[in-house]
Amino acid sequence: MSTGQNSLFGEPEVKHAPLASRLRPSSLTDFVGQEHILGPEAPLAMAIAAGHLHSFLLWGPPGVGKTTLARLCAGTAEAQFHPISAVLAGVKEIRAVIESARTGLSQGVRTVLFVDEVHRFNKAQQDAFLPHVEDGTLTFIGATTENPSFEVNAALLSRVRVYRLRALEQHHIVTLLNRALRSELPELYVEPQILEALAATADGDARRALGQLEIAADLAKREKGRKVIDQNVLEELGQGSLRRFDKGGDAFYDQISALHKSVRGSDPDASLYWFVRMLDGGCDPLYIARRVVRMASEDIGNADPRALEIALNAWQIQERLGSPEGELTLAQAIIYLACAAKSNAVYKAFNEAKKLIDTQGSLEVPLHLRNAPSTLMREQGFGRNYRYAHDEPEAYAADEQYFPDGMTPTQFYQPTERGLEGRINEKLQHLRSLDKLAREKGDY
Repeated sequence: MSTGQNSLFGEPEVKHAPLASRLRPSSLTDFVGQEHILGPEAPLAMAIAAGHLHSFLLWGPPGVGKTTLARLCAGTAEAQFHPISAVLAGVKEIRAVIESARTGLSQGVRTVLFVDEVHRFNKAQQDAFLPHVEDGTLTFIGATTENPSFEVNAALLSRVRVYRLRALEQHHIVTLLNRALRSELPELYVEPQILEALAATADGDARRALGQLEIAADLAKREKGRKVIDQNVLEELGQGSLRRFDKGGDAFYDQISALHKSVRGSDPDASLYWFVRMLDGGCDPLYIARRVVRMASEDIGNADPRALEIALNAWQIQERLGSPEGELTLAQAIIYLACAAKSNAVYKAFNEAKKLIDTQGSLEVPLHLRNAPSTLMREQGFGRNYRYAHDEPEAYAADEQYFPDGMTPTQFYQPTERGLEGRINEKLQHLRSLDKLAREKGDY
């Protein structure tokens, strides 16, 4: 391949460039993956084919070809392509591109401003090119690994279309690896099952896959006049390899969400899978332990109060033993929670109480519920007519009022019929029948 052409990931090809830079598609038809937006009837492909180059945002994990796709879109539209990185560039660089775009526009040439990692720009930097997108001076294409709903200005989001790119599937990676073997590493031999395994370790990242292949080529043994990647080389590559997991990023929150919802859905196997996936990606087990305690209260509650105790014990054991010993206890807790009876009655009651207090403000504590440690307070009526529950039949002061005066008593907690909460529900129903009887008798 000739020097000076554009790479798979948008950088000029130079001598001794990485394999990922040398192996680049020359057209959209050579682009691997993302069929959902580049297939024959897909929106982006149709827009490009019709010559409708528009501003858009590419959102997806690393190594799926965001930069390449942007460059190819600009090339198809015969537009000049100006890439900048939000990590390195600022308003000064944006202004320079705008001036270049104005010059190009006067000559009938459109300009694409490509901003990699656009989520790293602050609001002022993002706002700097908005007017020039609106008046057609340039077409904006951004790339981000983070959720644009949280990381990109609403003003910019309203002016662009967002395309979600997916991690490459294993067969996509195998296609790229085979392409690399044919065009760049013809003397290297890899058995199909080894190539599949190598593709699996890339975790959907083409750049990572090609980088691993390049390292493997250096480690390969020469046999019968050819270099061979065998199982030993593959195992050496796999040491210390982590799956895609960016703490604080989309993958992080997506996976903890999947774990929580698997526990809520009473699927112990899926729960265990996501737990191990997070550990495999380098997540701090103590973070998971804290979330497991939350699950115990939010999704199980009083249907099985033992769940909270087990979750707390697992957290404490993880703190005391560390990894990997403590992780087994966390797995035990997660499986228990997944299998336990479920109730969100406490969670719902808590939120309903918060909502009511937000609307009603700080109502006074009724006098009969106030403490009266001094003579003056007793003279003021503090604690007067308070009924001590232990002195009442069944240790229950029937029809006693504990809400503020003038406030309608509200039943926040609605226990389910599942697990221990079924018995709690029976108890509360009995106490309410005593309240009703006391009101009918007019005892209080």
